Amino acid sequence: MPTPLTLPAPAKLNLMLHVLGRREDGYHELQTLFQFLDHGDELTFARREDGQIRLLSDLPGVDHESNLIVRAARLLQQQGDDVPGADITLVKRLPMGGGIGGGSSDAATTLLGLNRLWNLGLDLDRLAQLGLSLGADVPVFVRGHAAFAEGVGERLQPVELPEPWYLVAVPQVSVSTAEIFSDPELTRNTPPITVRSLLAGGGHNDCQPVVEKRYPQVRNALSLLNKFVPARMTGTGACVFGSFPNEGEADKVRRQLPATLPSFVARGSNVSMLHRMLEKLEQEGDA
Repeated sequence: MPTPLTLPAPAKLNLMLHVLGRREDGYHELQTLFQFLDHGDELTFARREDGQIRLLSDLPGVDHESNLIVRAARLLQQQGDDVPGADITLVKRLPMGGGIGGGSSDAATTLLGLNRLWNLGLDLDRLAQLGLSLGADVPVFVRGHAAFAEGVGERLQPVELPEPWYLVAVPQVSVSTAEIFSDPELTRNTPPITVRSLLAGGGHNDCQPVVEKRYPQVRNALSLLNKFVPARMTGTGACVFGSFPNEGEADKVRRQLPATLPSFVARGSNVSMLHRMLEKLEQEGDA
């Protein structure tokens, strides 16, 4: 029996998010910039020979079969004949509805982890294609590199960004992405920006004004963090963040935030810690 495989599911930040328009299918045409954090959930996969997929960790309010981890595992299982099953354990650190990619990252780690555990041999292009059917953010986690994303977030162009330390504050609300994108006050006509002008310092988050209006907890967190550093919201929220040149400065501000506003400090990373871990396992296997 193969040894259980434990892998991280890293958080991400949207460093900007522009909404260019609404498509005929109801989705929105976006431009966004993703970077990973060295902080996230953790999943352990143990092979089963009876074909069952069992998530052994309950998530409050999430049905077992509709959990993205289970859906990702079942989707992958359909890609071969006589594919075994898995027991999956989740250590949950990323907030739900926080805009830092918890569910999407868990799904991507499941695809990559079980692809390895089951020896399916699917390449990243195929895994990213499968991931897109689970959610627009899943492919960026599958590919594991900081990226400029367009379309609904599926057209990815890898980018090299500075890797500062981030202080991420976690307002205690869960923001519904669908609710924000259906808000009539959401700006939907931001002109397209080139990746070059974006990397030179352009960009904002079109969702932030809508979220601030609907969720005073997010507005208050931004106001608080803005006293120390330029603060932004990631994705459709609720998490807000500021960047710092080193861990010490970020932690100094974190200690000044009230206990009612949970927060964490993590290094920004252009290559996700999931991919660094998988590469290490490959090297150890070849040694």
